[in-house]
Amino acid sequence: MPNAPVSHLTRRGILAAGGALGLGAALAACGDEDAKSGGSSEATTAAKSGPWTFKDDRGTTVKLDKVPTKIVAFVGVAAALYDYGIEVKGVFGPTKTQDGKADVQAGDMDVSKLTVFGNVWDQFNVEKYAAFAPEVLISTTFDNAGTLWYVPQASKDKIAKLAPSVAISVYDRQLTQPLERMWELAESLGADMKADKVVQAKKDFEAAAERLRKAAKARPEIKVMAGSASQDLFYVSGTNLSIDLEYFKALGVNFVEPSERAKKATGGWYESLSWENVDKYPADIIVMDDRSSTIQPADIAEATWKKLPAVKAGQVISRSPEPILSYDKCTPLLTSLAEAIEKAKKVA
Repeated sequence: MPNAPVSHLTRRGILAAGGALGLGAALAACGDEDAKSGGSSEATTAAKSGPWTFKDDRGTTVKLDKVPTKIVAFVGVAAALYDYGIEVKGVFGPTKTQDGKADVQAGDMDVSKLTVFGNVWDQFNVEKYAAFAPEVLISTTFDNAGTLWYVPQASKDKIAKLAPSVAISVYDRQLTQPLERMWELAESLGADMKADKVVQAKKDFEAAAERLRKAAKARPEIKVMAGSASQDLFYVSGTNLSIDLEYFKALGVNFVEPSERAKKATGGWYESLSWENVDKYPADIIVMDDRSSTIQPADIAEATWKKLPAVKAGQVISRSPEPILSYDKCTPLLTSLAEAIEKAKKVA
């Protein structure tokens, strides 16, 4: 799997279990530590008619004559900006499910109104993108090399020539940092960050974080495992590198941690288990990857899965390894985990 060269990584392999998996490790040698540290938090708010400047998490400063309106973004980024009142017209990444409905990563956007340049991994219609005449491309990055998430390696140079890009890092930091960066980006694009809805969403997030902290402190014996399912393998994510798990751990949540030796093969992200060995780590609660590229709990037919104490107790909830980076969308992630810990039976 992630031991293979990047060009040979499978779509499932890259998308499973923790975000970018081994992609970050495979490409990390190309990068520098400035990007990992988050770069500058500078974001210049410009009048709609004035020039626009934004310094991203690669340390790259993008300057345009005016605030961009023809924005193309990774779907999760577009969904976050939408929550702040910024409508992105073009997207790439998981936007529509096979039945044409909105993918979980599309948030509240009306996907029927979006121009989609690629809906699956390694798909990006460069010709269609060029004809769209984008002013800026925005994505996340899962490594310290600044690799743009869901921009295919084979066509990244052609894509880069058509418009400048902005990257928000979701690598090896806690959730609050990229949330703050997305806030700054939205503000720079003209969002009203003093709107009642926006202000309340941030307060709700902070209250949910405090609830999770209290729940974890009150029940330190409750063990939580972060999992992801594919047809042949079950992946157990470690807390390092993933923005949600690092943050939840900092709030006191007691997570199952795969061995360092096992994670080493995947760049530090996760451990792969056969379904026969899915009971390797005792857990009271299992949080499962909610992305459409993975098998959801209700569809797992493996007998070994159904025998797990947490599964039998109904203590399985969803997890968003690629959370939509708005306070509105991240609050339910905190709330559901806090509630699960508060109510959980000790079964492992």
